[in-house]
Amino acid sequence: MCGFSVFVSSRAQAGPPDPDTVAEFSRALETMHHRGPDDTRVEYADGMAFGFKRLAIVDRADSAQPLHYQGRWTVVFNGEIYNYRALRAELIGAGAVFTTSGDAEVLAAAFHHWGAAALPRLRGMFAFAAYDHWTGTLHAARDPFGIKPLYILETTDGVFLASERKALQPFSGGELDTDALAHYLTFQYVPEPMTLDREVRRLPPGHRLTWTPSGGLRQERYFRPSLRPLKLQPEVAYQAIQDALRDSVRKHLQADVPVGAFLSSGVDSSAVVALAREVHPDLHVFTAGFAHEGYSEIEIATDTAQQLGVRITPTVVTEDDVIRELPRIIHLLDDPSGDPSLIPLYFLARTASRYVTVALSGEGSDELFGGYTIYREPASLAGIERLPGGMKRGLRGLSHVMPEGMRGRSFLERGTTPIEERYYGNARIFSPEEKASLMRFTAEPHTSITQRLYAETADVDDVASMQYVDLHTWLPGDILHKADRMSMAHSLELRVPFLDQAVYAAAAGLSTELKLPAHSRTTKHALREAMRGIVPESVRSRRKLGFPTPTRIWLKGSIGDWVGGLLADSRAGHLLDLNYALRLLADHRAGLADNSRKVWAVAMFCLWYAVNVDRSINPHAGHVDRTPSAPTLSKERSTA
Repeated sequence: MCGFSVFVSSRAQAGPPDPDTVAEFSRALETMHHRGPDDTRVEYADGMAFGFKRLAIVDRADSAQPLHYQGRWTVVFNGEIYNYRALRAELIGAGAVFTTSGDAEVLAAAFHHWGAAALPRLRGMFAFAAYDHWTGTLHAARDPFGIKPLYILETTDGVFLASERKALQPFSGGELDTDALAHYLTFQYVPEPMTLDREVRRLPPGHRLTWTPSGGLRQERYFRPSLRPLKLQPEVAYQAIQDALRDSVRKHLQADVPVGAFLSSGVDSSAVVALAREVHPDLHVFTAGFAHEGYSEIEIATDTAQQLGVRITPTVVTEDDVIRELPRIIHLLDDPSGDPSLIPLYFLARTASRYVTVALSGEGSDELFGGYTIYREPASLAGIERLPGGMKRGLRGLSHVMPEGMRGRSFLERGTTPIEERYYGNARIFSPEEKASLMRFTAEPHTSITQRLYAETADVDDVASMQYVDLHTWLPGDILHKADRMSMAHSLELRVPFLDQAVYAAAAGLSTELKLPAHSRTTKHALREAMRGIVPESVRSRRKLGFPTPTRIWLKGSIGDWVGGLLADSRAGHLLDLNYALRLLADHRAGLADNSRKVWAVAMFCLWYAVNVDRSINPHAGHVDRTPSAPTLSKERSTA
C-alpha cells in the first residue's frame, strides 16, 4: 500500500522540470507520507516527475518504485494484486523476465505483454500509472470497485496524477465546485468523479485513462458491475458464495508483514475473521466503541472473538478524542464527509497499526448481497405502487397536506414517488427544499448523479437498481473512501475480501428472493446461509450495526458546544446560511427534532473550509498519537 504522484509535461523538452517545479512536487509528495513511511523516491527526467511513498508489504527487500521495465515503462502502483503469482507464471511462459518477486513488476509485465487486456485479469485493489517511453503515452487505471483512489489534474503545463488530492493542491487554481458542495449536502459525501476542487477529478472505478501531449486525456471503462439474477438453486448459490469468499480471504492474507482483522458485531466481519482463522489460528482482531449505551459493539465483538478463538483488542473513543482529532481526520479525507462512522474507524485503525501492518475488513458485502434495510422498501411499497396513476396522484396530493410526522404521510409520499426520484443512496441528508434554504448559490439537482444509473438498470427490479446505484455512488464515494483514508492515516493497509471478482461473480446472479426473502426479516439471506456453521449462530442472525456513532447524543453535550462555536465562527457564510444551521442545532439540543445528521454534515464542511481554505484551523495542532482509552468493560486487553 502506498501513495504516488506523477507529472508529465505537455511540452517537448529534455532534462528535468525547472527547479521550482521539482521542489514543489517533492513537498507535495510529502503530504502523503502517512501512505508510505518505509521508503521515499522521486525521479525527474525528460519533462516528467514520478514520486513514490512506500508501505512495504510484499517483497519488502526489493520492488522499490518507481519501477522500470524492459527499458520501456516507468510504473508507480498503489495496491495489491492477489493473483500475481499465477500471472507471473503465465507471463514467464510468454517470455517475460523478472528481477523482483513482487506484484508491482508483474503488473508492469502484464501491461507490457497484454496491454489494456491485462486489467480484467488483475484480482486485487489497485491504482497505477505507467509511462510508455516508446510512444510518449501515460497510462493509468483504477480497480473495478474503486478500493484505491486516483486523482487527476490536467493543466496547460501537462497532467498530474496522485493518490490523494492534497498532493495536487499546489498545482490547481483551487476554485470551489459548488455543484460538488450541493451534492455533498444531499449525499453526505462528494460523489465521484467530482471533488470540491473544480479542476481536480477522480478516475472512476473500473476505468483506465491514456494521456498524450497531442491527444490530451481519454478515459475508457473496462469493468461495469451489474446484478442480473439467474435461476440458481439456493444450495448451489450458498456453496458458491462460501467457496469464493474462502478463496478470497486466503488470497487477501498474503503478506510479508503481520496481518489482523477488524471485527464488529455483524456477519460480514465475522465471516472474514472466521475464514481467516482457518489459515491463521493466531489471528489478532480489533474493534471499537463508545461509552454510550447502544453505541458500542465491543461486548458483542468480544463474545464473537471468544467463540471464534481469536485475540481481540478493543478501543473506546471519547468525546475529547473526537474534538482533538477531527481536524486531522477532515484534512486526511481531502473532501468533507458527513459520515460519522469514519471516526471509530480512524481510532480502530490507529490501535490496529500498533500490532499489524495489514487488516482485513468487511466492506462491500452490503452492496453485493443486499445488506441495507432500505432494500426492503420496494416490497413494502408494492401494494401502493400497483394502484392506477390517477389514484396515486391523489394519494400523493393527500400526503402533502398531512402534517409533518403524521403516521402514514411518509408511506404515501414514498409509495407515490418513482424510485428514480425516491432513492438516491443510503445517506439522504438535506432535501431539495431544505438545500434551497441553506445554500446561497444555485446548483445542479441531485438526480444528475443517479439518472444515468437508473437508465442502465431499466431491465432489473427495484432492489437490483438500488444496489446498482449504491455500487456506483455510496460504495466508492463513502464506504471505500473513508476505509482508505482512515487506515492509511496510520500506515495500515486495509484489505476488503468481499470486493473480489470471484465473490462479486457469486453475488451478481442472486435473485432478490435469495437476498431478501419475503419470509425473513433479515438482510443478506444468501450470505448468512453460506456462513451457516462457519460463524456463530448468534452472529449469523444478528442485524447490522456497523460501528454506530452517537452524534445525536454528542451534539447535546460538549461536542455540541464545539460545533456551535465552529458554525458561529465559520468564514463559509457566503456559501451557506449558517444561521439556518445554528437553528437546526438549537432545535436538536432542545429536543424539538433529531437534526444530528444535518448539523453534522454542515459542521464537517465548515471544519473542512477552516482547515483547507481559510487555514484558520491547524489540522495537526491537537493531534497526538497515544495509547487509546481503556474500554468500559475492563482494561484494554487481548483475550484468547
